[in-house]
Order: sequence, then C-alpha cells, then structure tokens
Amino acid sequence: MLRGLSDAALESNAGKRDAANSAMQSRDAMFSGRAFTLVILVLMFCVRVYSDPQNSPENAPLTPLLGRWDLTLRTPEREAPSWLEITEENGQVKVRMVSRWGHARSLPKAEISNDRLIFVSPKEDEERKDDMVFEGRLSGDELVGTTTGPDGTHWQWTGERAPSLKRTSAPAWGKPVQLFNGKDLTGWRLSDPAATATWRAKKGTLLSPGRGPELITDAKFNDFKLHLEFKCGRGSNSGVYLRGRYELQIEDDVKPEGSTMRTGGVYGFLAPSPEQPRKPGKWQSYDITLVGRMLTVKQNGRLIIDNQEIPGITGGALDSHEGQPGPIYLQGSEAGHVAFRNITITPAK
Repeated sequence: MLRGLSDAALESNAGKRDAANSAMQSRDAMFSGRAFTLVILVLMFCVRVYSDPQNSPENAPLTPLLGRWDLTLRTPEREAPSWLEITEENGQVKVRMVSRWGHARSLPKAEISNDRLIFVSPKEDEERKDDMVFEGRLSGDELVGTTTGPDGTHWQWTGERAPSLKRTSAPAWGKPVQLFNGKDLTGWRLSDPAATATWRAKKGTLLSPGRGPELITDAKFNDFKLHLEFKCGRGSNSGVYLRGRYELQIEDDVKPEGSTMRTGGVYGFLAPSPEQPRKPGKWQSYDITLVGRMLTVKQNGRLIIDNQEIPGITGGALDSHEGQPGPIYLQGSEAGHVAFRNITITPAK
C-alpha cells in the first residue's frame, strides 16, 4: 500500500515536470516567434526607408533646394529680378521660373548633379539665339550661380529664399493718402528721366505715354488698400504694380493672352473670377487689398480675386526683395494709352 502510493506520487511528479517543460517550450516558441516577427518588421522598414526616393543618398541634395527663391541677376546694365519655384515629383526636379520679363512658366530641363542645380530657360522665351543655361549651388542659406548673356559673357546671379509674408493678425489701417494730386507728377518719378515719351497730368487725369517709362511713387508701402480708376484705350496695355513687384493687369490686347494675363489678373499667376467684360474707352475701378502675399481685388465693385496668395514676383518687377516695402508703379512701357485718376492708398499702421 505504501509502495503503491509512492509510485503514484512519483508518476504525478513526473507528469507535473512534463507539463512544466511543455509550458516552458511553448513560451520559448511564442517568444521566438514574436522576436522573429519584430526582426522582419524592422528589416522591412529599413528597406522601405532606404528605397524611398526622397531618402536615398542620390536625392539627399534636393531637399534643401525645394521651395521658392527670389533671384537677382547681375547684368552689365543693371540688376535684374527673377524668381524660381523648385519642386520634386516622383524623384524628378521641377522648376517654374519668372525671368527678367514675361510670366511664370515651367522649364523644360532642370536637374541636380553633384550638388549643383542646373536649369534651362529656352531661347524663345529669352529672345536670343541660344538657350539660357543657369548653374548654381547652395552657399550657406543662399543660392549662387552663373549664366551667360546673349554675347556669351558670364553673368552672376544669387538667390535668397522667398519670405512667407504670413501675417499673424489683421492689420489696423491708417489714414487714406492721395497719391496723385490731379495737377502734376509730384510724389512720382520716371523710371527713365531722359525718356522723350513721357507721362502727362491734366485736369485730374494721368495718361500713359505708350512705349515710354514707368511711373513710380516716391513712397514705399508694406500692406495697404488701394483705390484707383482707369480707362484703357482700344488695343492698349498697362498695369498696376503692387510694391513694385506684382502686376495687376490692365489691357485691351488685340490678341488676348491667357486668363491670368487679362484685365483683373495678376500676370501669370492669378486669373480674375469671374472675368469682367472689356470696356475700352470707359472708366473702370480697382479696389485692391494686399496683406502679405494675400490679395483681394474688386473690379467695378465686383469681387474678382478673393484673398488669394501671390506666389512670387511678376515680369517687370523693380526688384525681387519681397520682404521689403515697395512703391506703387504704373506701367508705361507697353503699347497704347491708359488713363488713371483718383488714386488713393490706405497703408497699414
């Protein structure tokens, strides 16, 4: 009887040891499985990160170049403003450019090679016999580079990152100021004082010369509200440059360009919506509010641009220093005659 109990106890203990060993083996197997799964997930993440075009070594130089850049091109005659927007699409560099004149356009060729940025502005857009090839690189926070003039001489250019111009609060407005006294050009200057074709002031009206100089205010402004009235002759063209950098178009072109280049549009960037009928020979009005980059425009009391962002300078800008205040200027270098009157600005305090 005692021996039988002892055997049973032994068998019971052996069973317990087997169960414990089985449980330990099960826990070891479960831990090994989880560890194996974790290793696989880590390897998959590493492969994904390494294979991502944005994180691969060959694309590393691209990231610091992305965004908008205000360019200054140093020609033998003057410093010419320009503008770039560099983006990436499926690992490919894309560049949109505003050259010394014209509108924002996508370039046919742009690349980064050995930390150098290369982009090409076609000869048709530059009005020359060969393409204009730009080469540049980052130097600290600035882009520096070279290109060539039409005669093959080397030109230097630099680029500073375009400021966001975002405002943290709505502006408080100051007192309205008359920019045109109705009698003469007091408070204004000509872009070319020696020009033979010039602006005329008579009986409360300013008249553009057609193929002459620009008319620029002596005063400079940051944020403002601007009211003016204009009368565009048939087949004529002009514009109002805000801070001397962003052209709000006025035109009655025989062959109208795209919607962003018609009356009420910011040249090459923003189209008026709805576009208003052309009224050659009749007085119209603009009521303009510019706060940072955000623009609102009413034409003849009708809202046509509603708090939209101006991405960058337009062709014909006086400079590319977007973070600084700038003047109002009226374009006189295009064809035909455009009259202006009742020009009033209300600057932000």
